Amino acid sequence: MFGHKSNNTIESLVGLSTIIEGNIYFRGGLRIDGHVKGNVIAEPENDSMLVISEQAKVEGEIRVAHLQVNGEVVGTVYSSAHLELQPKARITGDVHYNALEMHGGARISGKLTHTQSGEPFLKLAMPELLASDA
Repeated sequence: MFGHKSNNTIESLVGLSTIIEGNIYFRGGLRIDGHVKGNVIAEPENDSMLVISEQAKVEGEIRVAHLQVNGEVVGTVYSSAHLELQPKARITGDVHYNALEMHGGARISGKLTHTQSGEPFLKLAMPELLASDA
């Protein structure tokens, strides 16, 4: 579990001075350095990676396979593969995870729930995006 890295590279970036109001749907890898007021949802069929940097804040639900947090999240988190909480991570909301790596200093204010790999919470994430791909 420790040192586990996703094969994905970061393909998209929300910059430090950027504020997004609305949901983000993505494939592959995404890094957030700015502020997102909305849900951040990865395509369910891919091995997605989301990085939330120390300066970042997400206010909304997160659904992704691999998640690395060192910033702030206010909302429910679903990580179907691996969740890494770095020392400055702050999550206010329930966390659903398969594998969890938590560094000293990270904080969670909410309920932790272990899920089995392959549970369908990512498959339910983006019905409108999946319908538009057909």
